[in-house]
Amino acid sequence: MNIDRAARPRVLLTALAAGTLLLASACNDTATPAQDKAAAGTPAPAATATATPTPKPTGADDPALKTFYAQQISWAPCPPDAKAEQAKANIAAMQCGTLHVPLDYANPAKDALDLALVKYPATKPDQRIGSLLVNPGGPGASGVEMVKYGAKDFAGALHSRFDVIGFDPRGTGASSPVTCLDDKQRDADAQVDDPLDPAARKAQSDQQNARFIAACQAKSGKLLPFVGTRNSARDMDVLRAAVGDKKLNYLGVSYGTYLGSLYAEEFPKNVGRLVLDGAVDPAADGLDSVVKQTTGFEKSFERFAADCVDNHATECPLGKDPGQAAQKASDFLDSLRDHPLPTKDGRKVNAGLGWTGLRGALYGDENSSWQYLRVALSAAMKDGKGDVLLALADDYDGRDENGHYSPMDEAHAAISCADGSTPAPTAERAQQIVKQLHDQAPLLAKDIDVQDFTESSCNGWPFQSPEKPHTIRAEGADPILVVGSTGDPATPYAAAEALAKGFANATLLTRVGEGHAAFGKNNACIDQALETYLTAGTMPAAGTRCT
Repeated sequence: MNIDRAARPRVLLTALAAGTLLLASACNDTATPAQDKAAAGTPAPAATATATPTPKPTGADDPALKTFYAQQISWAPCPPDAKAEQAKANIAAMQCGTLHVPLDYANPAKDALDLALVKYPATKPDQRIGSLLVNPGGPGASGVEMVKYGAKDFAGALHSRFDVIGFDPRGTGASSPVTCLDDKQRDADAQVDDPLDPAARKAQSDQQNARFIAACQAKSGKLLPFVGTRNSARDMDVLRAAVGDKKLNYLGVSYGTYLGSLYAEEFPKNVGRLVLDGAVDPAADGLDSVVKQTTGFEKSFERFAADCVDNHATECPLGKDPGQAAQKASDFLDSLRDHPLPTKDGRKVNAGLGWTGLRGALYGDENSSWQYLRVALSAAMKDGKGDVLLALADDYDGRDENGHYSPMDEAHAAISCADGSTPAPTAERAQQIVKQLHDQAPLLAKDIDVQDFTESSCNGWPFQSPEKPHTIRAEGADPILVVGSTGDPATPYAAAEALAKGFANATLLTRVGEGHAAFGKNNACIDQALETYLTAGTMPAAGTRCT
């Protein structure tokens, strides 16, 4: 259920090409520190990972889950965070804790996990509504970091009326993270561009995937069958009960909308006020999603390049013709394959890292990351310096200044395969997809070939999920608010329309503008609508569009 982060460290390349849609997390416009890998309760590795599909649990009514639902969270001041000096004052007001959940809901007495939590207590306790759980996307992004380093986004009525609670879903962040490759291996992989020849590219991909899968199985084998989103949704219901809320209030962004949707499907009677922003369509075909998202990034790339020429001519290195600006940037990034740029830390910016930096910046807009991308391209194209472009790539890949990678990529692969695999297409279908990509995204997809679509998206993965794409109705749930942005490259607006239409009771709120998702974009209309819905339960009028 998950797309592109294209030139991230080269793991599961076959999966990405075959239709595993990788969703970006919702990010602030400034970089946030990567979460340390320390985790309590990490299961011991196993040589193999096998599991039968977990039957639907009965939640709080299941006697076997009673102790999990009845637990009391021991909140305590969060430990100092040397990486977050700018957020120091906010973190001082927060509390940290852990939630105990079953590894396997079908066998809850066997093994358990501890999930990392952070609470940003309501500033007006006498007007407190309850808790607001949040998830920033991924899959694999840290909800703890979303609250710690994005506290300003909750300022106002949300922080006044709610305890804002972030959690790292199972297999991510500080919640028994999936671990596979070490930092040196990931750095080395990132320095090798993918071959242009399709057969050579597939051979390299197969070799890297086999190494990656073996490493994941060796280090996290016991965990892999149980990191799927449906189990995380069950964890959220345990968390809802543990914080004393009768119903779940939730803000999910990007992949977080899929997590929220599955929660509504599993526990419709426990749904309170759900905001699903930057929506994933759970019924979408994986290959169609690849085409739509790649096309979304292509259009965003073209708009960025045209804006660079039209509105920032003195600093823009992309010429004077807005219609040819994206092509000029594309040609330059491709040239880094043969002429990589030097950087101060000794790494080279090759084509893969250059494109990664560009794609990461396209998640923002003209008021945020586009300006950094202009600086990066100017330094690279005019001065031959790759440092800013590399910084954008590192931010996207979750690599900190000490060379340590967050576990997000590895969690993404594991969660995606636990959520379902896209079967290998027929030769005719593969040719159709390649033609659509070449026609609709000629810059980003020019090297794609039918040989990139010869296997299922999780070929070789030790655990295969029975999950399939399907429409989620959530009959009986309280009204759900779905938010879509017209210029969203990562989760195109059509997905928000489809998600809202699929629910039995939902309203679609539209942000007209660039960038991924609407939360945290400083759009007064969106912010007011979210606050009114979450604090008062009042939906925006049908058809509301915020500019």
